[in-house]
Amino acid sequence: MHPLRTLLALALLLGSATFAADRPNIIIVLADDQGYGDVTANNPDSKIPTPNLDRLAAEGMRFTDAHTSSGVCTPTRYSLLTGRYHWRTHLQSGVLGGFSKPLIAKDRLTVAGLLKQNGYHTACIGKWHLGMTWPLKNGQTADDNGDFGKPFADVSLVDYSAPISDGPLDHGFDHYYGISASLDMFPFVWINDRLPTEIATVEKTFLRKGPAGVKFEAIDVQGGITDHTIAYITERAPASKAGTPFFAYVPLAAPHTPIVPTAEWQGKSGINPYADFVRQVDADIGRLLAALEQNGVADNTLIVFTSDNGCSPAANIDELLAANHHPSHIFRGHKADLYEGGHRVPFLARWLAKVKPGSVCDQLIGQFDFIATFADLLEIPLPPTAGEDSVSFLPALLGTSTKPIRTSLISQSINGSFAIRDGEWKLALCPGSGGWSPPRPGKDDTTGLPEFQLYNLKTDPGETQNLVAQNADRVATMKAALETAIAQGRTTPGPDQANDTQITLVKPTPTVKAKAKAKTSR
Repeated sequence: MHPLRTLLALALLLGSATFAADRPNIIIVLADDQGYGDVTANNPDSKIPTPNLDRLAAEGMRFTDAHTSSGVCTPTRYSLLTGRYHWRTHLQSGVLGGFSKPLIAKDRLTVAGLLKQNGYHTACIGKWHLGMTWPLKNGQTADDNGDFGKPFADVSLVDYSAPISDGPLDHGFDHYYGISASLDMFPFVWINDRLPTEIATVEKTFLRKGPAGVKFEAIDVQGGITDHTIAYITERAPASKAGTPFFAYVPLAAPHTPIVPTAEWQGKSGINPYADFVRQVDADIGRLLAALEQNGVADNTLIVFTSDNGCSPAANIDELLAANHHPSHIFRGHKADLYEGGHRVPFLARWLAKVKPGSVCDQLIGQFDFIATFADLLEIPLPPTAGEDSVSFLPALLGTSTKPIRTSLISQSINGSFAIRDGEWKLALCPGSGGWSPPRPGKDDTTGLPEFQLYNLKTDPGETQNLVAQNADRVATMKAALETAIAQGRTTPGPDQANDTQITLVKPTPTVKAKAKAKTSR
C-alpha cells in the first residue's frame, strides 16, 4: 500500500477508535417494583443475595440518593425517557393500561431520540407501559382510558395483524421487543417492532383475565427480555467497536406481579416467591455482564441498573420483614408512597473505562437526569423544549464534581400528592403517604394530622418526626419553589414552557369520616 494511504487508513482507524471511546454503549436496566433494600450493596443486612448487582456496585458507582419522579411506574417511565416531570402531562395520578393512548407527545425528544440523532443505534427491550395506538378492525383505535381492569367494550375488535403506532419506534427507538404494559395487564402478547408476534386468540389470567397469545406465558417474560437483550448486544457489538455505539433501554417486568420465578429459582431464597424473583433478576444481570465481556464491549459500555419505584406490598412485605429482610432498607413506605420507600431506588452505574470502581455517590439525582447527562456526554446542548427538568450527573459519575449536581427535586405518590426536596429537607404536601402505606388517603383517618409533612432526611431518614410546626418559614419557601416549578413549566435554566394541563398543587385528601358521610348521603 502507498505510504500516504497507509497513514490515511491509520488515521481513520485511530479516529474511529477515539470516537467510539468518547461515546460509550449505554444500557439502562429498569427493574419493576424492586426496592432500594433489595440490593445487598445498599442493604448489608439484606436476606436476598444479589451478587451480580453487588458486582456492578463494586466495579462502578453506587448512588445512595437517587429517585424516580413517582411511586408508581408509568409516570417514572415518562420522566426517565423525556427528562420532564410526568405531572406536566395529563397523567395526574395512577398509571396507564395495556390499551391506553400514548402519553409521550409525538414531538417530544426522548433519551433514545437524542442518542439516535447522534449516531447511536437504539433499542427498547421489555415493558413499555407508556401507551401506544392499537388499531381496531372497525378503523378506530383502542383506548382503555387507563382502566386496565375494565377496558373498552369489545377487546375482540383489536386487529393484532395491523401495525401499532405511537410506540417505541415513534419515540427514538430503532427496534422494540416487549410487552405493552405490566405483566398483569392484557393484552398478553409479545410485540416485535410494530407487530404482535401472535394474534390473541385465547384468554389467560395473570392476576387479570384478558386476551392472550397461545404461546405467551408470564413465566417466560423475564428470561425472554434477557435473551433478546443478549442477542441485541451480540448483534450490535461489531458495529459499536467500529464506531456506531448502541443504546439499550431494558425495562424489566420483574419482580412485579405476577410473581413468577422460573423453576430454577423457585424456593432458592428460602423466604418467598418475591425474593426468588429478585434472585432471578440478579442472575440475569450476570448474564448481561457476561454477554458484554464475551462480545468485547464491556470496557466501553455504561450500564445502569435502577428500579421504577419501591417494593410493592404484593411482595408480601410482612413475610419479608419476618425473615428480617427490609425491602426499603431504613426508609419509610413502599411502592405508591410519597415516603422515601416509594421513590428512592437502587441506582448502580458501571463504565469500566471511566468510572472509578467501588465508588459511592451521595449526590441527589433523579432518573429524569438521563437526557441531560447524555447530552453532556456528547457535548451537545438540549433544545429548550426538551429535558426541562433534567440536570447532568456526568460530573458525579466521573468523579469530577466539586459542588452539588442538584439541590432540589420533585416527587409524587400514586394519588398525585407532591413532595419537594431542598437539600436535606423534604416537604410533602399531604397528611399521609399519598399511597398504600398508613396513613392512606381515603382509607385511614387523618383527622388531627398536620396538613403537610416536613422531614430532615439527614437526621431522620425514616421520616418519623414531622417538623412542619417548627419550620413555618421553610415550609412556605419550599411550597413557593414548587409553585414556581409548576408555573414556569421547567426547573432548569431556559425559557418558560407550558404544562399540558392545569395542575393542582395540594390534592384533596378525603378522610375516612368524610367518605363514610358521603356514602350515607347517597
